[in-house]
Amino acid sequence: MSWNTEATRRKLLEAATAQFADVGLAGARVDAISREAGVNKERIYQYFGDKAGLFAAVLAAEVEHLLDGISVTGSGADAMGHVAGALHDSAAAHPHLARLLAWESLELSEPVSAERRAAGCAAMVASLAEALPQHDRTHVAELVLSLISLALADRCLPHVATLVAPGSTASSRRAAVVAQARALAAVGG
Repeated sequence: MSWNTEATRRKLLEAATAQFADVGLAGARVDAISREAGVNKERIYQYFGDKAGLFAAVLAAEVEHLLDGISVTGSGADAMGHVAGALHDSAAAHPHLARLLAWESLELSEPVSAERRAAGCAAMVASLAEALPQHDRTHVAELVLSLISLALADRCLPHVATLVAPGSTASSRRAAVVAQARALAAVGG
């Protein structure tokens, strides 16, 4: 019987994504990941080297694509609102993403896939800079960081979100993120 390497890797990555999102690199256990995946833990070492290699693979697979599929349409406040809404939707569709980004920042001294991710961020900044010609590129880069923060805040800080805005719903939060992003477009830089 031949071994389906890709299916095994996918099972391990899925189980590890959940484990790392919940407890981070330090808290995750190889035994728990392999048990959840239904795969011998030796496969983790064979495919990823060690737990840190598996964490890096999860981050690369998940957070590397934060801005993928998000395009800038329109100009000015419309463009900012569109990007913010798309980021919020992406975070809602991938609820583990914000936690993985937080764990990466807490536990690693360098970001995973930094070169590729920086290129994606630079492309987003360039596209948004075209839509916001009144702002210089440095200010637009700060705006993109603010958009990402707005879109991920309630996912990364759910307890704070509950305390500050207890009646907030997914649709009201999305509307607030879009409105705040639109307002940011008017702020000079």
